[in-house]
Amino acid sequence: MLRFIFSASLALGALAPLAAEAASSCGIASWYGPGFHGNLTASGERFTPSKLTTAHPTLPFGTKVRVTNQANGKSVVVRVNDRGPFYGSRIIDLSHGAFAQIASTSQGLADVCISRV
Repeated sequence: MLRFIFSASLALGALAPLAAEAASSCGIASWYGPGFHGNLTASGERFTPSKLTTAHPTLPFGTKVRVTNQANGKSVVVRVNDRGPFYGSRIIDLSHGAFAQIASTSQGLADVCISRV
């Protein structure tokens, strides 16, 4: 039993850097919205483009993340409720409402840093 606990703690310790890396990183953010309104997100809730929510590939659902636009310093706190983005090297996919708080949606993409709140 002690061997199992020791092995499990080693495995969890090895995963800690991955969780920390996912919780704080910089890269490209995109937004999604009107075409997905009312669809179920990966967490099971209905998507509403005006809510301050986000899709992230690994952070647990319900996690709150601060997203800061590196070009203008504007930031927004969002809640993870979906998975993605699934395009290129983007690190986070914001709802239309969240993206609009940090950049012009006509821009489509923004250089951001994210950190767990």
